Amino acid sequence: MDYTNEPDCKVPLALIVNMPELKENPFCNRIVESFSEDGMGNLSFNEFVDMFSVLSETAPRELKAIYAFKIYDFNVDNYLCKEDLQKTLNRLTKEELTPEEVELVCEKTINEADLDGDNKLSYSDFENMISRAPDFLSTFHIRI
Repeated sequence: MDYTNEPDCKVPLALIVNMPELKENPFCNRIVESFSEDGMGNLSFNEFVDMFSVLSETAPRELKAIYAFKIYDFNVDNYLCKEDLQKTLNRLTKEELTPEEVELVCEKTINEADLDGDNKLSYSDFENMISRAPDFLSTFHIRI
């Protein structure tokens, strides 16, 4: 890639997801897509730097929470619905739970965290839920 003659070119998703820092992450594609302005995972230099800044150990907890929510929002509707939580849980557990166990955990999560009773988690519901679990975002980083 020639950034000299084409400074606005983007690094394609296929190259980014094969980086050792991301390769083994079960949310690899979602992480990259969440930082991509084009929504397809192609990153400009600034988006690339932003991604690794948020994933660093020194990033503020609030910033990590915002991007964790975006990454877990698979259908990109600004809510975490049961389907989003199921996909998240299956990736976190490497699909080792039975469908019944996944269903139970997702229902319990929504019942406990859904403050406005709309059967899905808004960002404020999510933020409130993770504030009660201080270690939740501590694993949301990549060692570089």
